[in-house]
Amino acid sequence: MLNEKMINIGQAALSGKNITDKEAISLVKAPLYELLFWANTVRGKFRKDKIDACTIINAKSGRCPEDCKFCAQSSHYSTVVQSYPLVEEERILETAHYASKIKAKRFGIVTSGRRLLDEELTKVCRAIKRLTRVSDVIPCASLGKLTIDYADRLKEAGLGRYHHNLETSEKFFPNICTTHSYAERISTIKIALDAGFEVCSGGIFGLGETWDDRVQLALTLRELGVTSIPLNFLNPIAGTPFGENKLLSPLEALRIIAIFRLIHPKQEIRIAGGQEIVLRDLQSWIYYAGASGIMIGNYLTTEGRPPEENLQIIKDLELTVDE
Repeated sequence: MLNEKMINIGQAALSGKNITDKEAISLVKAPLYELLFWANTVRGKFRKDKIDACTIINAKSGRCPEDCKFCAQSSHYSTVVQSYPLVEEERILETAHYASKIKAKRFGIVTSGRRLLDEELTKVCRAIKRLTRVSDVIPCASLGKLTIDYADRLKEAGLGRYHHNLETSEKFFPNICTTHSYAERISTIKIALDAGFEVCSGGIFGLGETWDDRVQLALTLRELGVTSIPLNFLNPIAGTPFGENKLLSPLEALRIIAIFRLIHPKQEIRIAGGQEIVLRDLQSWIYYAGASGIMIGNYLTTEGRPPEENLQIIKDLELTVDE
């Protein structure tokens, strides 16, 4: 029998109302089967049977001056990662064509580093302009810190969505990065929103954060009004400070997804990096936990499962890829 507290929270989410901060933190200890029931019900109401698939290109890799402790691309750590400058426009377009072929709706151009140089941004803008003319995939970009000028140039080029993760709560953030502040990340998101972009922003879990940190991240994203929320799970990389971290359990990951769905009933909840290694045989359960989007193909420095396997899971669950 479902308990009254969960019924009230579930019904509030189903009505599209914001649950309270107190209700949000109570979900940490809610019975998992009830949490999944309501998360799946809410997903079904607002996202129907459509699953939004995206894929990315690591368009500039390695040698990043930031010290994010989970990242293989940071120049502060000794990791085995391929480093290269910004790829040519043709390479971006070729990868976008592949994204369309594997039924991805969105294609993200991702670069390492604090921000792009002016000439690099010019190249990315040219690629976005060409992409919007020749491909049916929707271009997104994750290019680091934004300025108002950079945002305007990307908007003029035809970009519709900007990606910039908060990663964790403001309280925990200094434990994962010291070379820039949480306020700087918030600033980039606000610049993107002011420029008229949809914003894709989420976090990564398994860094040593508490449940309160996870809930506070969800509440901060709700306050900012982001459109898409990617959830990543730490895949420990040898050579980074978090290289020896213990993997999250599959059920812990599913609880995280469900909590984010109930705090964000209408938003895209997208499962990205680490899903294969953390969820293992329970990867298909992400949709019953409330996920409405997935990153398919490879990630920045680690491999994902073959895209056709992700697509088969969606089909087997009688869901459909939103093309």
